[in-house]
Parts: sequence; C-alpha cells; structure tokens
Amino acid sequence: MPELAAHVREVPINQIREITEAAWGTPGAIVLSIGEPGFAVPRHVLEAGMACLERDETNYTPNAGIPALREAFAARFREHNATPVGADRVYVVDGAQQGLHFAMSLLLSPGDEILIPNPGYPTFVMTSCLLHAVPVRYPLYPEHDFQPRIEDIEALITPRTRVLILNSPSNPLGAVLGEDLTRRLVELARRHDLWIISDECYEAFTYDVPHVSPARFDSEVPGEARVFTSLTLSKTYGLTGLRIGALICPPGLEQKMNNVMEAIVSCVASPSQYAALAALTGPQDYVSHAHAHYRANRDAASAVLHSHGIPYLTAQGAFYLWADVSHVSGGDVRAWTRRFLADHGVAFAPGTAFGSIGEGWIRIALCGSQADLVEGLGRLPARGAATGPSGGAAGSTDPIAGTAGAIA
Repeated sequence: MPELAAHVREVPINQIREITEAAWGTPGAIVLSIGEPGFAVPRHVLEAGMACLERDETNYTPNAGIPALREAFAARFREHNATPVGADRVYVVDGAQQGLHFAMSLLLSPGDEILIPNPGYPTFVMTSCLLHAVPVRYPLYPEHDFQPRIEDIEALITPRTRVLILNSPSNPLGAVLGEDLTRRLVELARRHDLWIISDECYEAFTYDVPHVSPARFDSEVPGEARVFTSLTLSKTYGLTGLRIGALICPPGLEQKMNNVMEAIVSCVASPSQYAALAALTGPQDYVSHAHAHYRANRDAASAVLHSHGIPYLTAQGAFYLWADVSHVSGGDVRAWTRRFLADHGVAFAPGTAFGSIGEGWIRIALCGSQADLVEGLGRLPARGAATGPSGGAAGSTDPIAGTAGAIA
C-alpha cells in the first residue's frame, strides 16, 4: 500500500480528542475535556433550518453565503466591535475550523512560517502542517500572565514569516487581550508586513473586560489592511453540529476568496445558513443565559481549585479554566490525564495538547452542569500549601492583568 504524503504523516494527534474519546468510552465519566455547550438550541433556530428543508431550498448558494446572512454577520461585527465592515467582506464558512483553513490557504505557501501561540489551540499547528507551512510557536509564559510579549514574538520573525495568529478570548487559557496590547500587535504585524488571522470564537463571552478585535485597528493606515477575522456560531449559540461561521477578510480580495472557497467547500449547506440567520437576528436569550452560566461555573470551579491549593488562571473570557497540576502530573500531564480518568472517572484536556508550555497544566471546560464540574474538580488531589508558580496565594485577588487568583 502506498504511503500517505509526508506532511500528512507529520500532523500531530489532537490530544483533546484522544482523552475525550477515552472518556466517552468510560461508563459514568465526568467529561470536562471538551468545549461543547450543553443547552438546547432555541426553537426558532431549529425551525428556520427545518423550514429551509421543507421548502426544498437545498440547491447551491453563492460561494460567500446567502446575502442576508452575510449582512447579519457584518451587522453583529459592527455593533460589537465599532468597526465598519460591509457584507461584501463576510464569507460564510463551514465552522471556524474551515474558516481558519480557508485563511491559511490564502496566505501560506510551502515553507512559509506562521506564528502560533504556545499554549494555543492545537489545530493551528495541524492546519498549517497540512498546508506545507512551518508552525513557529511564540511563548505565553505563566510569569507574564500568559499574555504575549512583543519582544518574544519579534525575536521569532524571519524572512519566511508570513502570518501571526491571535486568539482572544483564548482557548485554552481564557485570557483576553487588552486594547493597548492588541493595537501594538497589529502595529508589529504592520512593521514586519505580516498577515494576522484573529480567531475570535469566544468573542461573546468575556467577564468584566471588553473583547477587542484586531480589526478595530486594521484601517488606521490606508491601504494596510491585513486582518482576517474568524467567527463561529458553534460556541455563541451552541450550534457545534451545524458547522457555521464566518471569515471576515480585508477589502479587495473578493474574487480570490470566491475562487478558494469554491475549491475547498463550494458553499455551506443552506439549512445551516438559515438557522444561523435566525440565531443572529432573533431573540438573544440563549447568549445571555449561556454567559451567566459560564461565569457562575467559572466562579464555582475557581472556589474548588482554591480550596485544593491548585493555582489557576482566572478566565476573563471563553469557558475554560487553566489549572496547574504539576504537583501530581510527574512531568507528563498527558499520561496523567489518562490515569486520572481511569482511576477517578474525570477527563481533563492535558495542557500539552496546546503546546510545550502547557506541560503540568490542564484545561477545564466550564460549559456543562455545575454539579458535575464541582464533583469532578473535587476529585483532584490537593496541593497542600496554596502557592502559585511565582509564590503568591492561589485564589488571591492580585489585580495584575486582571488575573485574580490564577498565577499570583
């Protein structure tokens, strides 16, 4: 049998899926390893998708999506980001993952380098490998509250660097980029003539801090637009299985976008598009309810971790907690999560799923029931003295970067 292509053989395994599928096969397991919203999809959203099928509107749509949905995405983006985006710059995609693949396909040639956060979402690396590009990880260190530093990124830029990936709110960290840092990151990209792909899957869920899109600063210098913004309705409205999102591109790329979209997927399924339109333009109760639930779960989980003396990064956004279990993981957190699932019936995503800096850390999903969350975290072994990586008290109210209790 012939071998698969070398670049496919080198795509790393997704450790999130690895532990989650093991948990799904473990009777009675508490699954805190995957970001799957747990609320029923609003009825008006389901009915919009079903109505599309009932009227047999199942033909091709334009490559970029139905016009009303493109405008709905643009309107939401303008409202939430104070950024003048027209529907002509919105491309409806088959979920955020396809949007990321779409953007990278446009921007990367074989051998080009792409700057990816470490820790960062694993498919950033997986997708770039599939496109024959070279992922270069820029560090997000605990001692700097897992925030990127301009000097660390700039030191990694070479003549082959083409793209900088930003992710705020962060999966897995729950960290949020502030306005000043976001502006400086855009200026960095402009200075080195880099594209930016901004993954904003969790833009609807921030806590006491604003979400700031890099696109807000993209038009400050005429003719210098360089930001692609990836959005999804999977997290915002719980539509993970409908595979629906949007990629917002800089102006002037419409024909090239159409060409590449045709080659990748042609167009997104029409029932998903009409369901998405209903979600964006209908009642927003789902989003407000989910926001309150995730925040309450964050606080409940933080209390359990504090009582166990386990350091953590207080989530300013998304629906994850990032916790330090190095006192028990023995230098191999991936193996430890498998043992912990087998011995205690709880699944966490190992920090190494997100990069080398994740060694000794776990990502805890906050989107399920609070009872299961508290029960699962309660099975973690206590650390003893409640000290964080830099000597402060886990669960304290250190105001640095708004990360109360995590790394202090």
